[in-house]
Amino acid sequence: MAFNLDNAFGMHGDALKLRAKRTAQLAANIANVDTPNYKAKDIDFQSALKQMQQGNDASSLKRTHAGHITGSGGSTLTVPLLYRVPLQPSLDGNTVNAQVEQAAFAKNSVEYQASFDFLNSRIKGLKTALKGE
Repeated sequence: MAFNLDNAFGMHGDALKLRAKRTAQLAANIANVDTPNYKAKDIDFQSALKQMQQGNDASSLKRTHAGHITGSGGSTLTVPLLYRVPLQPSLDGNTVNAQVEQAAFAKNSVEYQASFDFLNSRIKGLKTALKGE
């Protein structure tokens, strides 16, 4: 009987990768709250996760020429970033709203922790099963 860790962990492994990427982008938005002409960006989490689940993630390598070396995948995760529509335009062209970004950051960190806790409990369950307890 074959055992597949991807089936055991479900979508939470992919969700952790995307949440980490989103955390970095939200932090960049917050860091650039006073930068003129900075455009706030975010990840469409649901569509990116759906793409990853279907195996269409942008981190997979694709050959564009027959002479290229084949690869099994990239170590970096690249997802399309979307520009956030500002609630109130700024005079200097900056579209970052600090309160919106901080709220999104807090929500994302709670969801990251939830996925992490779920994976942790699955790993503990697998360890218990392997020990025969």
